[in-house]
Amino acid sequence: MDFDLAPVFQIGAVGFITAILQTVLKQAGKEDIAHWATLVGFIIVLFMVVHYVGDLFTEVKRVFLFN
Repeated sequence: MDFDLAPVFQIGAVGFITAILQTVLKQAGKEDIAHWATLVGFIIVLFMVVHYVGDLFTEVKRVFLFN
């Protein structure tokens, strides 16, 4: 059983970029846009996690139902 770390790094990269973007926008006085950028980053990560959870359920189904 191998463990792929690429999804962890992808989610971390989106979080890092979102945090930098939010900080820069707040320093520029654009708090409203900073909140929207944070929300968009959260939604992107949420879709990524939902995709990976779907893959996990497919794999569990494949293992236990022998498809």
